[in-house]
Amino acid sequence: MDVAIGLPNAVPGTTGAELVEWARRADARGFSSLGTIDRLVYDNYEPLTVLATAAAVTERIGLCTSVLLGPLRPNAAELAKRALSLNALSGGRFTLGIGLGAREDDYAASGVDLRGRGRRLDAMLERIKEVWVSEEIGPAAGGTPGLIVGGGVDASFARAARFADGWIAGGSPPEQFGEMVGKVHEAWSAAGRQDEPRALGLTYFSLGGDAERNASAYLGDYYGWLGEDVAKMIAAGAAKDAETVRQYVAGFEAAGCGELILFPSSSDPDQVDLLADAVGL
Repeated sequence: MDVAIGLPNAVPGTTGAELVEWARRADARGFSSLGTIDRLVYDNYEPLTVLATAAAVTERIGLCTSVLLGPLRPNAAELAKRALSLNALSGGRFTLGIGLGAREDDYAASGVDLRGRGRRLDAMLERIKEVWVSEEIGPAAGGTPGLIVGGGVDASFARAARFADGWIAGGSPPEQFGEMVGKVHEAWSAAGRQDEPRALGLTYFSLGGDAERNASAYLGDYYGWLGEDVAKMIAAGAAKDAETVRQYVAGFEAAGCGELILFPSSSDPDQVDLLADAVGL
């Protein structure tokens, strides 16, 4: 299983200098990919912009939106071109991870109706795939980006099997991930696909002397919309020491995960080295 690391693009107060240093260290330490979190009504950086910045200061590490909220960007052809551009500029390192999102404030601020978003995402993905294989819109220098679909319901698994190279779970424990990845394989078979789906997982970490405080502050705020009890539970589940990190890595690998993205609760670039040390990179 590959081990990836999330950029702190959604940790409030993160600076551009911290993001650049984070990307450089992650590239040097051997992580497989850099992931990003997407929100609109929050103190975060836009994922495609962040990954373009990361592409300019790295050489080999993959770049993945994990995930981009597709319906908030309703111009599918323009999104397809942005993905092609990032893939070309990075030398073919980009994977477009795309999903729905469920926060009403993001949709309201976008002027996009929350209802019918699944149907609209299907239409978007169909158009994106058309653009990527046509000669109408470029650049084509980097080839076609990877494509993964996020979500934890049957419609998401079917959507991934119809359009994508694979699927990514939201923040979930290894046991739940294993159940969902089984459904992904069922959807792959139902769609008549012969290839193996990429299966990506997502979890949180917070290491060092301020691990507890950083996890409680960031994850408690980010997931506050779900209610205080749920937010506290998510913060409590973040890996806060090296042994727990290793347990999570082993658990996800046993559950059939092909790449695990660990997202931080702090923007301090030292977190990159602490995580790399914990997983033996």
